[in-house]
Amino acid sequence: MPLEKPEDFGCQNESSDTCVYCTNEDGTIKSCIEIFDGWVNFFMAATWSSRQLAEKIVRKNMLSLPYWQERKEVCLEWEIATDEEFSECLKKLGH
Repeated sequence: MPLEKPEDFGCQNESSDTCVYCTNEDGTIKSCIEIFDGWVNFFMAATWSSRQLAEKIVRKNMLSLPYWQERKEVCLEWEIATDEEFSECLKKLGH
C-alpha cells in the first residue's frame, strides 16, 4: 500500500509506519495473521491466484516493509514469491 495521501496512513497519521488497512480505529496495529489473511484474500480475488501463491506474494510484500522486517512472525516464515511471481502479480493489478 503506497503511503502517499493522509487517508492512506493508519488513523490518517502521516507519521504512522502502517497503512489504513493494517491499523485498527484506535491506532493499534492489527495482528500479523489478521493482516496476512486479509491480504491473501485480496490477492486471491484480485489476481485469480491460488492460496499458496497469494501467501507467497503477501510474505514478500510484508517482508519488504520495515515494520515487518523487525518482527518475528510465524505466518511470515515460509516461502516467499520470486521476483518474477511478484512482478506478474503486480501486472495483474495494473501496476
